[in-house]
Amino acid sequence: MNSSLMPPSVLAPAQMLSGATRRAHTPAALVGDTPVLWVGEPFARAGRGFWAKLEGHNPGGIKDRTALFMVERARERGDLLPGARIVESTSGTLGLGLALAGIVFGHPVTVVTDPGMEPLVSGLLAAYGADVQTVTEPHPVGGWQQARRERVGELLAVHPDAWCPDQYHNPDNVTAYVGLAQELVAQLGRIDALVVSVGTGGHSAGIASVLRGFFPALKVVAVDTCGSTIFGQEAAPRLMRGLGSSIYPRNVDYTLFDEVHWVAAGEAVWAARALARSRYATGGWSVGAVALVARHLATTLPAEARIAAVFPDGPHRYAGTVFDDAWCRERRLLGCEPAAAPDRIAHPGERVVTRWTRCETVLDPAPAPACDTGAASLAGATR
Repeated sequence: MNSSLMPPSVLAPAQMLSGATRRAHTPAALVGDTPVLWVGEPFARAGRGFWAKLEGHNPGGIKDRTALFMVERARERGDLLPGARIVESTSGTLGLGLALAGIVFGHPVTVVTDPGMEPLVSGLLAAYGADVQTVTEPHPVGGWQQARRERVGELLAVHPDAWCPDQYHNPDNVTAYVGLAQELVAQLGRIDALVVSVGTGGHSAGIASVLRGFFPALKVVAVDTCGSTIFGQEAAPRLMRGLGSSIYPRNVDYTLFDEVHWVAAGEAVWAARALARSRYATGGWSVGAVALVARHLATTLPAEARIAAVFPDGPHRYAGTVFDDAWCRERRLLGCEPAAAPDRIAHPGERVVTRWTRCETVLDPAPAPACDTGAASLAGATR
């Protein structure tokens, strides 16, 4: 045991205060300054590893940062009036962040989700005062994600004073992560590679663009899920939540990425559980997928390369899914130990991938831009 963890038997009051943590007068002050943890063996090969940015140490997860920032900026511009309702589509983490922002800034919050939201998260949202609305049928083309967005459009039509952050296309969702990038620079000094999951595109673009300014040779690796359309694969039903998309978010900055990895659900489960056993710090789908790819980079890049991997949340909301044997067994997600290295394709459209696969050709697959303002944008237009 580290003897520094054992306090002396008698402490003077001044000594007690010297090691005290920060005090907060508002819950917003609890967001940020998250730690980094070295993830080495036995998860990684002996002598290799990566640094994990533990965003699960925020009250609700990584999207606390963007929820607070988007709401604050909307209030400053007059887009969000005092006391007006906030309405948004979410698979969970942004909903928790918006509930936090609603409490901090005094706004009622409605989140639109689908049956895949974990009961723990929906229960927490209700406890925090959010109105949780669940769509019951997926969109025939855009799946649950598009069904949620269409419901948001309906709610905005009913409540004309309400405001939607539109996390998929709102540039404030990118700018919100400047602070996280600066924290990484202060914590690690030098960063040679960044591994980030991609969903709305906010934190990947926000972090990578800032880090590239400090480290022009930075290698940026995107992590997506099989069945996601973001990087040019065909849309398919997706079990993993928090990363991937069935639309084309404008916040995804394709110019920043050197390569993309798609990870299957069973592989993410294996990695998240292996992390839990070996390093205690773990999380859900995004964390498992990111950790798997970061471990691969730690093996293939030079030993001196410093790799940063962003873990968007912690494990607690996944107790009934990723870490539940019966739930995983029913969906054939157990025993899916990944291969030693990913498959490789030369172009995103080469074939449909169903397991961990890597591609060094990163292209924007979105259709030609179209006008998509206001509620019409939320009702279906994607680009």
